[in-house]
Amino acid sequence: MIHIKEAIIVEGKYDRERLKKVTDAPVICTGGFRLYKSPDLIESIRHLAQTRGIIILTDSDRAGFRIRNYLKRRLGNQCSIKNAYIPAIPGKERRKEKPGKEGLLGVEGMDYSALEKILAAATEMNTVATEQVRLVTKADLFADGFSGHNDSAARRAQLAAQLHLPPRISTNALLELLNKTGGYPAYQKVIQEYYANQKEQPLK
Repeated sequence: MIHIKEAIIVEGKYDRERLKKVTDAPVICTGGFRLYKSPDLIESIRHLAQTRGIIILTDSDRAGFRIRNYLKRRLGNQCSIKNAYIPAIPGKERRKEKPGKEGLLGVEGMDYSALEKILAAATEMNTVATEQVRLVTKADLFADGFSGHNDSAARRAQLAAQLHLPPRISTNALLELLNKTGGYPAYQKVIQEYYANQKEQPLK
């Protein structure tokens, strides 16, 4: 079991039960889209984000990203928010008769060791600007074909899979993650592996 000072925000009670086996952090459920009609819950999460910080850990499907983005919009820039992502893995949870709409495992479907690694990575991410490390920019992503091109969404999804991230991760979210896990030097290693895996040459 790992100790985390931040509160963790998840979608449902089964996600919470799963996380209680791997961390002593408080785990708060949004109740799915019920969050949209729960101003008191939003204010409770805002208080947590301002006092101890939060980690948003939703499913990798469209609904999970809608909830994640809604929370970030409502909470604003004055809150301490970290994002943790589960990979897009096909399958279904044991309690369900059939897979979800997109056929992906949710938070409750992750094994304990995977959840520990995901949460540990989220808590260990530090912005590298204070270390005088060059950051990745949107211009870098454009130059390497991960934004602004006709096939950028597909290329970004391939890169996300390589990094064990959900394929629908946005350009801004990817940029944030890259800059919290080593900046441009680490990014260079990532794209070298990407081009090796894709057996293609860099665009530049």
